[in-house]
Amino acid sequence: MSDARPIEERLQAANDRSESGHLEGDPVIGSNNSQVATLVDRKTRFLQVVKLASRRTTVVVPALAETYARMDPRLRGTLTWDRGMELAAHKRLSADTGVDVFFAAPRSPWQRGTNENTNKLLRHYLPKATNPSAFSQDDLDAIATKFNNRPRKCLGFRTPAESVALTG
Repeated sequence: MSDARPIEERLQAANDRSESGHLEGDPVIGSNNSQVATLVDRKTRFLQVVKLASRRTTVVVPALAETYARMDPRLRGTLTWDRGMELAAHKRLSADTGVDVFFAAPRSPWQRGTNENTNKLLRHYLPKATNPSAFSQDDLDAIATKFNNRPRKCLGFRTPAESVALTG
């Protein structure tokens, strides 16, 4: 991937979860090669689920940019993604959103552990046999709202939504 910034260049605040605004993202694949993308904040665990028509970078990057445009500004800092070609146009995403994009090492999902764990939980709502393209963005937002209003032990039993509110 051209000019991919490695995760080692990511800000210390992203690494140590000392501030919100550092997201991890990845597609979640369903039946018939359908997919959604997830964006989860490393500190607050706040989740966004993004409807995607395909995994082509010409589809994914505009969908992510649109999601960033409507996202709480406190969550728009950096994005860490895997090495999938769906983010080959990462420079366009950075130009459109102002978000610095970093990439995990190949075959190293633990470098985006927050996202991997979140995607595993999302499978309760979107099992592998499910076709996510059948869901509207409103449906996906409703699923994310359930996640964002669920207390988490790692957040002192606050919800991700409460944690974002406290960052202000």
